[in-house]
Amino acid sequence: MTSDERSREDDQITQGVSLKPALGDFGVWPGGPVSPEQAVEIEKLGYGTVWVGASPAADLAFVEPILEKTESLQVATGIVNIWTADAREVATSYHRIEDAFPGRFLLGVGVGHPEHTEQYTKPYEALVEYLDVLDSATVPTSRRVLAALGPKVLQLAAQRSAGAHPYLTTPVHTGQARELLGPTVLIAPEHKVVLTDDAEKAREVGRETVDFYLGLSNYVNNWKRLGFTDDDVERPGSDRLIDSLVAYGSPDQIAARLTEHLQAGADHVAIQVLGGPDELLSTLEELAGPLGLAG
Repeated sequence: MTSDERSREDDQITQGVSLKPALGDFGVWPGGPVSPEQAVEIEKLGYGTVWVGASPAADLAFVEPILEKTESLQVATGIVNIWTADAREVATSYHRIEDAFPGRFLLGVGVGHPEHTEQYTKPYEALVEYLDVLDSATVPTSRRVLAALGPKVLQLAAQRSAGAHPYLTTPVHTGQARELLGPTVLIAPEHKVVLTDDAEKAREVGRETVDFYLGLSNYVNNWKRLGFTDDDVERPGSDRLIDSLVAYGSPDQIAARLTEHLQAGADHVAIQVLGGPDELLSTLEELAGPLGLAG
């Protein structure tokens, strides 16, 4: 980033305008650690961003090895958990990465799940305090996003970051978020895929992942806001729910489903491939063409 670009970004941040990070239309949410070698292949296929979940540690030590091996790929956290990763250490890590690889790391932050966090009290206030620490450590709003589902945190994402990274949602949620937040805020949802024409197999694989979230109130409440019923969200989850959360079929059919998020207002879609680690690169390769990627 040139000095003029930095100055323009600083001016926009001062005026309360967040620049949208350039993540590409589609990225990859591997669901766990990704090796630098995998990242190289993901970049070759034309995907713009790799998201690393599973509440990574505050040192963010995994980021530089990926960026060292790739040329333009963005790396994002999806997400750093505010209860387990100290904000000051995260800020130090952000600046270390930014100094070495300017403009290629996006800090995703979130509050996790109340059912799995003993200190989960007043999560909204805790998130605001976490963002205050990041502000004091000069982590720019344009290089961070918030995990957000409900209206209150979506609005916080618009006010205190570049935008929102909703997880396990639908294009309907994306459209509602865009209507709420307006055109200038980044919306980067995650969506799961299973590359198979067998609907029952796809639902079986999808339920293996979705089952965990059927016991988490923040996800269940969000699905109910989207119009799903109590019967839909009871284990093991209705076919209607699973089909809305997990795209399957041919590569063209899956690409069409993922593109619905862009049509609803998303800037970027993070693709999570289900079915095991051996499916990751082969599925991404099959999808690259129908998604219109340059790989």
